[in-house]
Amino acid sequence: MFMTNLVATLALASTVTAHTRMFSVWVNDEDQGDGRSLYIRSPPSNSPVKDIDNAAIVCNVGGGQAVSKFVNAAAGDKLSFEWYHDNRGDDIIDLSHKGPIITYIAAFTEGDGFEPIWSKIDEEGLAGTTWAVDNLVANGGKKDFTLPSTLAAGKYLIRQEIIALHEADAAFSENSARGAQFYPSCVQVEVTGSGSAVPDQNFDFQTGYTYSDPGILFNLYSGSVTSYPIPGPAIWSTVGGSDSSPTSTKAASTTQATPTSVPTTTAVTTTAVATTLLTATKPVTSLTAQTTQVTSQPTGSVGTVALYGRCGGAGYTGATECAQGFCKVQNPYYSQCVQN
Repeated sequence: MFMTNLVATLALASTVTAHTRMFSVWVNDEDQGDGRSLYIRSPPSNSPVKDIDNAAIVCNVGGGQAVSKFVNAAAGDKLSFEWYHDNRGDDIIDLSHKGPIITYIAAFTEGDGFEPIWSKIDEEGLAGTTWAVDNLVANGGKKDFTLPSTLAAGKYLIRQEIIALHEADAAFSENSARGAQFYPSCVQVEVTGSGSAVPDQNFDFQTGYTYSDPGILFNLYSGSVTSYPIPGPAIWSTVGGSDSSPTSTKAASTTQATPTSVPTTTAVTTTAVATTLLTATKPVTSLTAQTTQVTSQPTGSVGTVALYGRCGGAGYTGATECAQGFCKVQNPYYSQCVQN
């Protein structure tokens, strides 16, 4: 009995102390310095957000307020967002908190309101038996990604989130003691360059994420986990993903987002980005370009993959047939079911 209680206590301690938040940004491997509450809209603690109906799901607690500085970067630059637990260089996040790391971009806004104009520019989930969180810890707390080379100059918010799945076998809406743990953080970035692409996927976290989403309601310990459906839309077309602009509502009967048209106008802060948003059109992806990205997938297990789930790539052994749409190659390591 004593040993059972000790194990339970240690497990609880790990859950309580394993939280994380963002410390700094690196541009082309150069540290931009401690950005907490300067260019990072830092939350007051490293605790997660679990209620996806709460506005904190967007940029975490207090993330609706602008901070005083911006990270300067050029379109096409490599960015690294650095995470930490209590002190820089410590345990980053407990390895029990396995899950994906997803990065979005939107036009910069000053105040509490968040227009649903987020676009996904990077995602990393499960590859073989290695999760994105495993790679984050191995990389000293840094998650690397590349700014789209065609991104229009202007001011942006870049939102990166870790989703910890160790308690995601139950939905928070059904059991508030459990549920997926979201660690979102928003960084203010001013981008230079001559591109013309502006974020236009129209993704809204408070309607696009649902408690029944298979990437949010997920049993990490259900035997041998070989695939994971990353929540949210496909990668924005500007960085090689789908042209669709998915959204969903809490009342929807399906667990995945469905495409909607992009509004022709969006009210944002007066910046170069906001001006472009009112006039630019979505970049055109030719049928030929789309066709060349779709290749035959390796034979995997029997079954089908849900929309926006992984369906192929190096080392993947799961199902390769999509329940909806088709399996599209995003890169040599990851293919995803997308809309026709």
